[in-house]
Parts: sequence; C-alpha cells; structure tokens
Amino acid sequence: MVARWVHAHSAFCAGPFVKVNCAAIPGSLLESELFGYEKGAFTGAYASKPGRVEMAHKGTLFLDEIAELDLTLQSKLLHFLQDGRFSRIGDEVERSVETRLICSSNRNLEQEIEAQRFRSDLFFRVSVVQLKLPSLSERKEDIPVLAEYLRSGFEKEFAMESEPFGKEMLDYLTSLNWPGNVRELSNEVARHVLIGPHDAMTPRQPQPRHVPVGNTTGRRAGSLKQVAKDAIREMERSVILEALRDNQWNRRKAAEVLKISYRALIYKIRDAGLMRSGESRGPLNGELSGRVVRKPGSGRPVENTGIGEGTK
Repeated sequence: MVARWVHAHSAFCAGPFVKVNCAAIPGSLLESELFGYEKGAFTGAYASKPGRVEMAHKGTLFLDEIAELDLTLQSKLLHFLQDGRFSRIGDEVERSVETRLICSSNRNLEQEIEAQRFRSDLFFRVSVVQLKLPSLSERKEDIPVLAEYLRSGFEKEFAMESEPFGKEMLDYLTSLNWPGNVRELSNEVARHVLIGPHDAMTPRQPQPRHVPVGNTTGRRAGSLKQVAKDAIREMERSVILEALRDNQWNRRKAAEVLKISYRALIYKIRDAGLMRSGESRGPLNGELSGRVVRKPGSGRPVENTGIGEGTK
C-alpha cells in the first residue's frame, strides 16, 4: 500500500505499477519473470516474452521481499540498476528502461549482509531512502480505523451488510498482538462480514498454558488443597478457551477436540465464566434442547431446559 502511494504521488504516476513477489516465484523462474526471455531460450519458451522490468518502463517496479533473491540474481539486478540496461534470457541485444525501483523486506538486510546472504553493494544501491513500517502491535491506535475501513471494503466486495464494531469489540481487537499484522486483521474482518461477529472475531493465536496461582502470601498451610484446586481450574479454563478459539467458538467441535461430551463442556464453560457477551446462565443460544421429566408424585410431564439445576 505504501509503495502504491509513493507511485501515485511521483513523477512516474502516469506509468504502470509492476509488483514482483520475490518470495512467491521459485528462484529458477524468477530471472525469466524479471528480465524476460526470447523464443527458444529454454524448453517451453515457444514465444518471446518481456519481463517485469521491461513492463515497468516509465513507471514503478516494486520488488516485494527482495531478500529472497539468490546471490546470482542479486548480481544481475545490481548490473541493471547501475546503468538501466539488461538482456532477455537467450538474447544478446541490450535493452534500456527507465523506472523507479521500490523494494521491501521483512528481514534486516544489514544482518543478511553479515550472514553473507545479501550483497552489500546491492544494499547500498537500493537503500537511497529507507522507511521502517511499524508492526500493527506498535500502532494499536490505528486498529479501530483500519478495522472499519476494511469492513466497509469487504461489504462492497461481498455485497453484504455487517454489524458495525462496538466499543467492546474494538477494545478486544486492540488488546491482541496481531503477529500477522494488517493481513491477519484483514482476514478476521472478512470473516466478521461473512459469518458474523460472534463466530468470526476470534483470532487463532495460541495462548500459553501457564498456571497463575495468584498471590499466595499469607496463605495458611492448610489452604494448599485450595491452591491446587484453583490452579487446576485455571489450567482447565485456559485449555477450554484455547479449544474454543481454535474452533471459532463452535462448542460441539471444541468438545470433540477435548474428548468430552458436549453437555460436560457446557458445564465447564459456565463454571469458568466463558460465556460470550449477552448470554445468560440458561441454555446457550438455543443450542441445548429441552428434556421432559416427570414431577415426583405426579404423572404430569414437566418441560425442563435447565442444566444441572434440578427439575421444575
């Protein structure tokens, strides 16, 4: 997005914006993608084809994840950057293009140079101006604006309406770390638009299974049994919460993963206080079917929808 913004506000904005994902194209094919080839240059080259470099003439060439280039291709790219001239594979004719080059990398290129995985001369050639883009976790104040922007875009793309994000949901989103950055947030918002907020906005980030036992200062020795009980309960709560998140809060699937009955899971969800916002302590969203029991001393059946709360 930043590369496109730079292109749109540059003297090359009238030309094409050509993106090359260096990580997605195998190294053996990347050279032909970048510089093109002539007919008969290799098996399968039935016609001449211009490369991305050529297509970016008078425009912008964006090399995404430049650190993924192998050293041989880095050398050829360096020669192209020195004078703007190159040759297609299988061709002896030199061609000349004029293009703006923008590169990106999620690696520290200076560390890559020390590890001899990236050429220092190429680094100095491309690093005229450097912009460090902070991760989403470093700019959490942007999350509410980004989430609403993405939701609006997905509503148009899917031709669907969705619930706006409430304060509670935005606070929840802001509390997450988002290791996948904006891409991960975008996927979660897309799920929100497609299947609704309760089953969608549950990023599958594994939670550490630690056992906080709280402050035990001043506890009597006789309370050790209670400490152990609280620790087990907290661990059980953590495992259940992780299973629910991994299965997008589908409780039947979570019960299968945990290898317990669905009814037992409902008990434990209630006991751990994991009911979602708006759910009462009665049956959860109509997922539990009622059962008919007979009132003691009477032949009249009585409908009972409670769980573990006796008969009516």
